[in-house]
Amino acid sequence: MPDPVLLVIAHGSRDPRHAATVHALVRQVRARRPGVRVETGFLEFNVPSVPGVLESLAAEGVRDVVALPLLLNRAFHAKADIPAVLSQAPARLRIRQAEVLGPSPLLTTALERRLYEAGLSPADKSSTGVVLASAGSRDPEAIAVIAEIAREWRRAGWCAVRPAFASASLPRTEDVVRALRAAGCARVAVAPYVLAPGRLPDRIARGAADADVLADVLGPAPEVASLLLARYDESRFSPRLTAVGA
Repeated sequence: MPDPVLLVIAHGSRDPRHAATVHALVRQVRARRPGVRVETGFLEFNVPSVPGVLESLAAEGVRDVVALPLLLNRAFHAKADIPAVLSQAPARLRIRQAEVLGPSPLLTTALERRLYEAGLSPADKSSTGVVLASAGSRDPEAIAVIAEIAREWRRAGWCAVRPAFASASLPRTEDVVRALRAAGCARVAVAPYVLAPGRLPDRIARGAADADVLADVLGPAPEVASLLLARYDESRFSPRLTAVGA
């Protein structure tokens, strides 16, 4: 029996950098697991759409699909949007919805990779306060997860790690930059906890104007590609169908 097709589901954006980053990440996943067919579908703005990819797979005779949300938090898109789209898939498809990417130690490692690429070194940890800047959500579960990631990451030796949000929730990035300076951190770094460029990551970047270091988005970091495959493997071996075509 062939391996299930891995369908990476991205949100999509009018910003062309978003789709380009998603495709770069998917290329890394394909290179790491050449025996697995990997497809990409978008919920909005970009093509191919998720329904379009599912229709094409069914028409080709594909049976098993792992649908992997390219999301860092389990919020509205993972809980409502994606299950709704998958529920309308062709009946011949057996679809398992994988877990979202976060939280994971691999993401923390990817965040640190981006900070070091932006100019920090491990020796700077104890004197550097980090703003963990996410897109934001109205989902209290998602907000609580970001706060917990910040608490856990602080134990890695940073002067401080505090969450910030680009929308829906407070505080904003610029407010946390000021707070970390006031708390006595010798330098302040902003680590965007986002996967691809777009409107909200640009807002994070503007809020980081007074920081010493601004890291890049996670994008096609090797740890993110590894995490996608880990989530795929967790789902492909699960006996439970989490989403079934109508």
